[in-house]
Amino acid sequence: MRWTKLFPLLPLSFLAVFFYFPLVSILYEGLWDNGLTLRYIHEVLLNGYHRGVIYFTFWQSAVSTLLTLALGLPGAYIFAKHDFPGKRFLKALLTVPFVMPSIMVALGFLLLFGKSGFFARIFGRDLGILYSWKAIILAHAFYNFPVVVRMVSSLWQRINPHYEEAALSLGAKGFTLFRRVTLPMLLPAIFASSMLTFIFCFLSFSIPLILGGYQYATLEVDIFTSIMTLLNFKLGSALAIIQITLSFTFMYFYIKSLDTYAKAEEQKIFRTPQPLEARDLLSIKGILIGIYSLIVLIFIVAPLLAVVYYSFTYGGSFTLEWYRRVFSPQYNPIFGANSLTAIRNSLIFGFSTIFLSSLLALSVAYTLNRWNFKGKHIFDALVMLPLGSSAITLGLGYIRAFHKEPLELLGSPYLIVFAHTIIAYPFVLRAISTVLRKLKPNLREAALSLGANEWKAFLKVELPLIFGGIIVGAIFAFAMSIAELGATYMLYRPEYTTMTIAVYRFLGSRQFGPAAAMSVLLMLVSMVAFLVIERVGEEIW
Repeated sequence: MRWTKLFPLLPLSFLAVFFYFPLVSILYEGLWDNGLTLRYIHEVLLNGYHRGVIYFTFWQSAVSTLLTLALGLPGAYIFAKHDFPGKRFLKALLTVPFVMPSIMVALGFLLLFGKSGFFARIFGRDLGILYSWKAIILAHAFYNFPVVVRMVSSLWQRINPHYEEAALSLGAKGFTLFRRVTLPMLLPAIFASSMLTFIFCFLSFSIPLILGGYQYATLEVDIFTSIMTLLNFKLGSALAIIQITLSFTFMYFYIKSLDTYAKAEEQKIFRTPQPLEARDLLSIKGILIGIYSLIVLIFIVAPLLAVVYYSFTYGGSFTLEWYRRVFSPQYNPIFGANSLTAIRNSLIFGFSTIFLSSLLALSVAYTLNRWNFKGKHIFDALVMLPLGSSAITLGLGYIRAFHKEPLELLGSPYLIVFAHTIIAYPFVLRAISTVLRKLKPNLREAALSLGANEWKAFLKVELPLIFGGIIVGAIFAFAMSIAELGATYMLYRPEYTTMTIAVYRFLGSRQFGPAAAMSVLLMLVSMVAFLVIERVGEEIW
């Protein structure tokens, strides 16, 4: 048997143990009680509180998506159609929220909209945004609108200008031209980015938990509360089954929309944005672009600056006390370890996730892009299922699957690494697949014809050419690992505290100073990772 025959077995074996088995454990817990039963799901659906949670999860996801589109589409237009000084910086700044840990975003909103926050001091009263649906929606829009800007602007630049020129010659102009010609060609990107935003909001955990509280709980928060507070695994599993069914359905439509978007983006035409000259800046269009850029700048920078500001202040005075505490080796009873241990654990889990997720994604990408075999579509569906699962559901599955022999791993740091790998690997897979698809097959065929075996052809020819994609995927994996909270919180012991758990514990004890200092460290790591992705991504894509 050739070595490449083992490629499909590697990811399937790992996923079988650390994804499908926990998933089956959840199904068993929620659907089995001395026989197959729908009793627990029925109880959830009959309960007014849980029905309200399900409805609110849908509602906030839909409203968050609409607000994200409202913020993102003007930005997509600006980046697709115009070139101006500072464009590259602004585009990089727009992406910063998406690579920030969500718990840091939640902290930024707490510091801005809290009862003693920045806006409360300016207006002299509480604006009533915090601990409400408004805070959740604003934070989700902040977190996700870079997705819309990137995806829509990328397709907008590839629209064939001849269509618009033909419409102009027939008398169409202004909004009519956009509605009848441009908008239909943008719909694949708008729909795909909307579906992805909706899924992210539907599966969001940290933001609803911290900014909404239990009054505005989502399905993720409801599952977490049922398991970690009420210790009701039957209820938690029933809620998880409902969430899995819904999220997999949404993921199916997203993947379908992504296929359409990918085909539309394959157009060879790429329009160079028109430069904005000095006189254009004083036109109505230039003024509107300036106002939008200012709003986005404030919207994005304000939560980040709030975190940085609070990390260096105490009682209005400059201090490094919070950083001294973060780097102190003293035991912290708030999370049962010291802060240096949390930093060390985050780095260990992050680099371990890089290794496992890259190996897993590389084997899947190679199998999907280089092989044609019977059952390929089934294999594709099986390996992509983790994309539709949430961290809380995965944590629940691990608790039920690995609490007894023969796989008694609960409480082990390895289980946290495996959970991070399952969460990160779909994004690593996309990064590697994007590069692998662009490789010409005749390069590998030429190496084989010159006497190289498949292993040598892969190592000497293909691997160096896709290495940039592996680097991008690895950085994504690292950033997602250090930012992960839900599954880690359900699985960790105090000695395995991570930076995100430390921030969450600081927030729970209302210690915003140390929380801000730890968040700044998370922000710095995330931004460095993002800058590397930007640089490597430009070189390979």
